[in-house]
Amino acid sequence: MPTGARPGPPRARASLPAERAGAGPPGAGPAGPRGAAQQRARGARGVRSRAAARDAALDGARPGAGPGAGAGAGRGAGPQAAAPQGDLLFLLDSSASVTHYEFSRVREFLGQLAAPLPLGPGAVRASLVHVSSRPHSEFPFDRHGSGAAVQDAILTAAQRMGNTNTGLALAYAKEQLFAEAAGARPGVPKVLVWVTDGGSSDPVGPPMQELKDRGVTVFIVSTGRSNRLELSAAASAPAERHLHFVDVDDLPIIAGELRGAILDAMQPGQQQPQLRASEVTSSGFRVSWPPLLTAASGHYVLEAAPAAQPAAARRQQLPGSATSWAWAGLAPDTDYRVELRPEPHLRPAAPLLLRVRTLPEEAGPERLVVSHVRPHSLRVSWAPAGAPGYHVQAGPLRGGAAQRVEVPAGRNSTALRGLAPGTAYLLTVTAAFRSGRERALSATACTPEAERARAPRPAPPPGPGARGP
Repeated sequence: MPTGARPGPPRARASLPAERAGAGPPGAGPAGPRGAAQQRARGARGVRSRAAARDAALDGARPGAGPGAGAGAGRGAGPQAAAPQGDLLFLLDSSASVTHYEFSRVREFLGQLAAPLPLGPGAVRASLVHVSSRPHSEFPFDRHGSGAAVQDAILTAAQRMGNTNTGLALAYAKEQLFAEAAGARPGVPKVLVWVTDGGSSDPVGPPMQELKDRGVTVFIVSTGRSNRLELSAAASAPAERHLHFVDVDDLPIIAGELRGAILDAMQPGQQQPQLRASEVTSSGFRVSWPPLLTAASGHYVLEAAPAAQPAAARRQQLPGSATSWAWAGLAPDTDYRVELRPEPHLRPAAPLLLRVRTLPEEAGPERLVVSHVRPHSLRVSWAPAGAPGYHVQAGPLRGGAAQRVEVPAGRNSTALRGLAPGTAYLLTVTAAFRSGRERALSATACTPEAERARAPRPAPPPGPGARGP
């Protein structure tokens, strides 16, 4: 992870407001050919309405704001936009993999992100959870009632150190987001903002998918050398709106854009029905959706097609009472475009879309080979299984302490040192996959006895012609 500003252009750029992007303020006349102007106006109408709602919410949260101080003041009379409401959880990497400098910059960024938000009992509530060896809650949702108070609490949070057990922290975050004891509220939008340097000591995919399956909107900010494919799958769709890659010193660049996206996710009426994927494996996944029809009012047509081969689509007709379907027999490590088309008897309904990537083939390591056997060391190799990582364990067959070596992806051998001579060992190579599943293969090997030091040979007696001293 970078610890200082680098020369050159930043890796992230904040989006321009709609007015500066060519869509003028409400009531502005056409700026160009009439057809093009009308097309731009139609495309910008939704953006302006969301921006106006955010402005109204932020204006209402500012000290001294009175009636009429919202986004519509000075632009003509109109209905007051409803304030956003939701539970916002910040997930902060507080482990030893983050330097103190990086931790302080991320902490400042989260404080800057939270300060202007319309926080309060009937609006947005915020909580902060640390990622460490064990998750730690810095403050619950109902502790602070203003953006300034949340900012102060974030800035005084101390780094926890320890391991980067993000998966454990995500499981804890899911409990907090839906626990009334933690100040969470039922029936309001849930948003998670995860700031990471890209590494985790435990699987992230399954607990993150459970969060999204329960309707949580996930934003991810990566400040390190993260795997773009893995984080794209972890963030809510579309990834270009919910995933940011930015240097730690350039975090303020995305604060405004990210804050606006968070408020959009919490706007009343913005929570649209959507497809959700779960139980993702190398050969299939389950798709679920909220009830949109009944058995008497229509049926669904569900389609899944490889993104690179639309003609290879698979279709399934389902009754109107269905709310999920499990696809099986799919290709591993493949992007699929999923479309659910409700077919009601009366009026047409819009389709729901989703992109899901199946996991790589989860075959375990094969053909374990032991070589370079010495009294205190040996080398173990295996046929690669395409896993994100491996761990190799060696333990004496007759009992005793075992040693474990982590092997990154791309390597298929490692040396084991510090072994005891003349000892039989059980060697186990385990492939760890993003799904949390593991595949292992074992073999035995015996180290030879150490060579005993030989006594020096006595000097040969002098020959008959040798001279004496």
